[in-house]
Amino acid sequence: MASLADIGVSATINILSAFAFLLAFALLRIQPINDRVYFPKWYLSGGRSSPRSSGNFVGKFVNLNFKTYLTFLNWMPQALRMSESEIISHAGLDSAAFLRIYTLGLNWHAVLGIVISFAVELL
Repeated sequence: MASLADIGVSATINILSAFAFLLAFALLRIQPINDRVYFPKWYLSGGRSSPRSSGNFVGKFVNLNFKTYLTFLNWMPQALRMSESEIISHAGLDSAAFLRIYTLGLNWHAVLGIVISFAVELL
C-alpha cells in the first residue's frame, strides 16, 4: 500500500509535468513558425500572414513581441466564455465538442465534490 509520502511525490510530479506541458503549449502556439499548426483556419483565410514573408530572419521563427509572453494564457478564460457557435466558427466543431465535454466534467466534479464532502461529514 502506498504511503502518504509516495502519494505526495506522485502528485507533485504529475502537477509539475501538467504545468510544464501547458507552458510549452502556450509558448509554442505564439511562435510565428507554428501558425499553420495552431491557427490553420486563420492562416488559410488570410487572418494571419505567413511568417516566411517577414523581412526579419529571426522574426520568422521566434515571436519578438515580448508583450505576448506576458499574456500568453489569456486565451483560456476567453475560450470558456465563448458561445458554441462562436467556437465552431473560430476553431471548428471538434473544439466545441472538446470544450463541452471539458465543462461537463468540470461541473460534475464540482457537484460530486460537494455531495461527497457533505456525505463524509454525515458519516
